[in-house]
Amino acid sequence: METITNIFTTLDSVAWGPYMLALIGFTGLYLIIGLRFMPLIKIPYAVKLLSTKPNEADKGEITPRTALFTAMSATVGVGNIAGVATAIALGGPGAIFWMWLSALLGIATKFYTCTLAVMFRGKDSAGELQGGPMYVVREGLGPKWRWLAAFFAVAGLLGTMPVFQVNQLVHILRITMGEPMGLATANAHFAFDFGLGIILALLVMSVALGQLPRLGKVTGLLVPAMVAGYLLLTFSILLLNWQQVPAAFALILHDAFTADALGGGALGALIITGIRRAAFSNEAGIGTEAMAHGAARTREPVQEGLVAMLGPIIDTLIVCTCTALVILISGVWDSGNLDGIALTTEAFDRLFPGGGSIILAVLVSVLSMSTVLTFWYYGAKCLGYLVGAHHQKHYIWFFMLLVILGAVSSLGMIVSLIDSMYALMAIPTMTSALLLAPKVNTAAKAYFGRRNTESLSAD
Repeated sequence: METITNIFTTLDSVAWGPYMLALIGFTGLYLIIGLRFMPLIKIPYAVKLLSTKPNEADKGEITPRTALFTAMSATVGVGNIAGVATAIALGGPGAIFWMWLSALLGIATKFYTCTLAVMFRGKDSAGELQGGPMYVVREGLGPKWRWLAAFFAVAGLLGTMPVFQVNQLVHILRITMGEPMGLATANAHFAFDFGLGIILALLVMSVALGQLPRLGKVTGLLVPAMVAGYLLLTFSILLLNWQQVPAAFALILHDAFTADALGGGALGALIITGIRRAAFSNEAGIGTEAMAHGAARTREPVQEGLVAMLGPIIDTLIVCTCTALVILISGVWDSGNLDGIALTTEAFDRLFPGGGSIILAVLVSVLSMSTVLTFWYYGAKCLGYLVGAHHQKHYIWFFMLLVILGAVSSLGMIVSLIDSMYALMAIPTMTSALLLAPKVNTAAKAYFGRRNTESLSAD
């Protein structure tokens, strides 16, 4: 097991090396320049699109708004709360700056990848229309690139295993509720964790049996409510400690270029830490989110791309920033003995004593479960592409076992595997985005040309 762990750890470090930094960072910069910063300029217009009702005759399974919340359900959760704490623990406050920069480039990346997910939808083996990087590669780049589509599907199947999210969810429930209530004593940890794993697996099954429409309804209700609740909690803490907020921002900006938190270590390692955590936070360029947006009921690929690009703004620029400020203001970030969800919990407990960690546990529980549910959908789609859509329904049983495994296991080896798979998913996603970028540019110009003409006609 130690040898396997070392192999996965090495794969993880290689996959998230300088080449991945260049692929995600410089590709994002190339794409945003290619459209002359249009994605950033059109953010207000993208927000207005959320209230647009789709045409029922359009192809797709869910509305664009539901597609956004389904994609966000996989990004808003452990990545924004535990992931930010991990970024600060590994790279110091400066890592947050590089998360911000990566998110800005991720806005353009999501616009391209999710526009392509609708533009190049393809039929699965059951004849159903599907979207996602594997179909973009197959339909957009042609038969000789099918190996790259399969490459994404394999990496996506492994990368969307729910073990890390479930592990962190069970951990926070144990330390905030199980241990204080005497349900998770030293001799009863396994029983408590296993029992939670069974309950979570049954919850996943109850939603999965309803397929994507039920998943969309669940995430469409839970994600906005829980994000609003989390922002209310963090804003309350920041308002009570407003005098320290400017100093926290100053610390982020100072450490972003000095790498003081790394003991004077390489600045490149700090940048990679920020970009890596941002990728887990918003999944821009990874390709999983394109599977949700590819199922949107729309005939306008560009319109779906505009809706999709709101994801990095909400989950990284807003939610992650709030988490980072709470951690930095609390002062627990440099203790050196906390990481992940434990660090975030300690920060909320210190600044909101008597209830902060309990409220956080409730919010994280719901957000983490929405992530787990969406990962089931992503994994099933990847499996369906590889072995046939008629086998997708069997994936739920394997997925439930993974949920239980995540609840009771120490997951160092699995986390390294999942981390590396995220990097590998970016290879076909970003490659297809680069090669097909001219088609998106042409479609965007045509789309806004029609909108301008319609506006003039209305006037």
